Amino acid sequence: MNHDTRRPGGTTDVVSTHAVFGAPCWVSLTTRDQEAAEAFYTAVLGWRWRSAQLGDRFRVAVVDDTPVAGIAAVAAMWRTAVAWTPYFAVRSADEVVARVRERGGTAAVGPLSFPPGRAALLADRDGAAFGIWEGELFADWGNWRRAAPTFIRLHTRDAFDAAIFYGEILDWASDRPDCCEVRYEGGEVVLRSEGDVVARIGSGALDAAPDPALRPHWQVHFAVPDPGACARAAERHGGGVLSKGDDEAVLRDPDGARFTVTARRLR
Repeated sequence: MNHDTRRPGGTTDVVSTHAVFGAPCWVSLTTRDQEAAEAFYTAVLGWRWRSAQLGDRFRVAVVDDTPVAGIAAVAAMWRTAVAWTPYFAVRSADEVVARVRERGGTAAVGPLSFPPGRAALLADRDGAAFGIWEGELFADWGNWRRAAPTFIRLHTRDAFDAAIFYGEILDWASDRPDCCEVRYEGGEVVLRSEGDVVARIGSGALDAAPDPALRPHWQVHFAVPDPGACARAAERHGGGVLSKGDDEAVLRDPDGARFTVTARRLR
């Protein structure tokens, strides 16, 4: 399955997606104020912006000519939370939504048609929100996966139960060609695609009981040269610092969306 994808400079790449299905393919911010969000992330992360094919409410962030993330000013219209959300590439949005419901998850929005594809916002059975995308990708996936300074990690109460849920709906570790591999490494469930780590799922120590106070969520991480500088910029531009370490900081934007900046290698 091949797709033609327009790059920021106007050239066209043929993107082979046969190995993409089941893997994270994009991250997007659902917000209320598109202009304010663009100004904040430009100040904090140095992003540039371009239009998206999906309409006036959608914009794409670019770093070094690589599309890295999106903004969707639809939180009020869709009545969804302001948040960063990872999207997984799927063959059939309808089939995945049905699987989610069968396994105790929920469908908040969609599937909706957004030429050149279809999308849905979902939640797993512990309430962690995520998205799915069926259709042409927003960027050359191999380039986005390797060059974009983005990584996702699920913080949940039971990593193994979560891995089973996502594995069943996204065909992880299945007999489909080029499916994602799932392994337990370094105290976390690790998702690999074509040998690369593309996501992690963690729930604390292996022998520890699930934390009932934890609110399961997918956390989006961005690699930056100086997390401290990003934290200071976030505070100057109406955001906040929720936690900060030597090489990582958890920030919130002015609308309340949380994200992590890190100086560490994300993979």
